[in-house]
Amino acid sequence: MINYTKASFLTSAPDIRRLPIDSGYEVAFAGRSNAGKSSALNTLTDQTGLARTSKTPGRTQLINVFDVGNERRLIDLPGYGFAKVPLAMKLKWQKSLTEYLQKRNCLKGLIVLMDIRHPMKDLDKDLIHWAVEVDLPVLALLTKADKYKSGKRKSELLRIKEMAKEFNGDVSVETFSSLKKLGIPQLSKKLDIWFDAEELIPPVPEDSEL
Repeated sequence: MINYTKASFLTSAPDIRRLPIDSGYEVAFAGRSNAGKSSALNTLTDQTGLARTSKTPGRTQLINVFDVGNERRLIDLPGYGFAKVPLAMKLKWQKSLTEYLQKRNCLKGLIVLMDIRHPMKDLDKDLIHWAVEVDLPVLALLTKADKYKSGKRKSELLRIKEMAKEFNGDVSVETFSSLKKLGIPQLSKKLDIWFDAEELIPPVPEDSEL
């Protein structure tokens, strides 16, 4: 297992040319500008200020990189959707996001965050379809799950899991709440798999014969 509470900010980059060398393992977090992406990263790492949050959607304008050790990195991609910013800036963000997803060889998995009350919008589906086409595994993370009571939350999870089958790829679905700390073990487990965390466990030495 990787201790995500030890994550630290590494750098921010306007495009992939300013990112760290393309080696090791990266998992990217993407989602609409109001999906709670920064809050999810802060909850996962148990750090209130690791990823900058804002009441104004769309403030993540750069590719933000967080180091979790051993050439493993969490990537906070620019949000898409509702950001109230000039069209030229939206297009610039979209270009950097697309370029990263298409050309970053060390990318091992994609977390697509969606408000549980408004899941699987067209842009979310487009992103998942693209990932499936290039054999990139996806975790659809239904954020703000505390907005629903337990029964409604479970039924919505089942509904989206059924929808996910239509992508015909490695697409899993989990619920998450930064407020209630729901879904952290499931998210951490998926990240450990994509980061090949078992590789980091030192082998147990065999008892040597006398």
